[in-house]
Amino acid sequence: MQHRTVLEYRRYRYLKLAGIVVVASIVAYLYQDAPVGRYGGTPVGYALGTVAAAFIVWLMWFGVRKRQYSASLTSTQGWLSAHVYFGAALIIVSSLHAGFQFGWNIHTLAYALLIIVVGSGFFGVYAYLRFPTQLSENLGQDTRESLALKITDIDRDLQKFAHLMPENLAKSIDDSVHHTVIGGGVYSQLRQTHPRCATLRTVRLIEAVTKGLALQGEQAQTLHKIYDSILRKQKIVARLRRDIRLKAIMQIWLYLHVPLSFGLLAALVAHIVAVFFYW
Repeated sequence: MQHRTVLEYRRYRYLKLAGIVVVASIVAYLYQDAPVGRYGGTPVGYALGTVAAAFIVWLMWFGVRKRQYSASLTSTQGWLSAHVYFGAALIIVSSLHAGFQFGWNIHTLAYALLIIVVGSGFFGVYAYLRFPTQLSENLGQDTRESLALKITDIDRDLQKFAHLMPENLAKSIDDSVHHTVIGGGVYSQLRQTHPRCATLRTVRLIEAVTKGLALQGEQAQTLHKIYDSILRKQKIVARLRRDIRLKAIMQIWLYLHVPLSFGLLAALVAHIVAVFFYW
């Protein structure tokens, strides 16, 4: 059976419903009797504003709904599919409500926050659809813990042979063992490559050493073992950093999307109060 994404839920049910809402909104906007122009203060403008406000409140409810333990997977997928398509429709409905008239005021602020929240939501959809596959492909059958244990084993082997190497190379290997950073602060987590990585420096130093020195016998064999080990470590470190990076992006997105959504809700309330009490 072919796997269907949340965007295809029930044969694009919510895409069709959102499309109906958008088409109905456009028809109402174009064919309204508006002798003084099309804007939010007309009967159609108020109706579209009511629909947009209802959408915003309903979409924010998804954050509560998806955390309910009683919600089934199918139900959650349906809510997410509706969240995506109605969120996209909200851009058009709210633009028609405003009559495409904007200025330096609370009303435009609410609209701007709406665009930002929906835009961040689009990224969230992309991440939701793509990142799980990328995370699975990156780790394969391993976990962070198992990869960390592999690095520990490699470091143990590196320390065993490091003292047999020239002093500068031995020091670089020791730095790789003790100073390779995985994770760290937000900026470090978001960087998949670290130009100053101690392991990367060791790889480059070994490559330079093998070109500049004609090693033979046991020392050459030892260096070859070290090089193989350090390359394996570099690949494992890269996989761990990629895993951390993808999860950090999702976490940062969540930290931004949720507060921005509440900011939008506050701006919506201010917009409604300003319209009904000060206009």
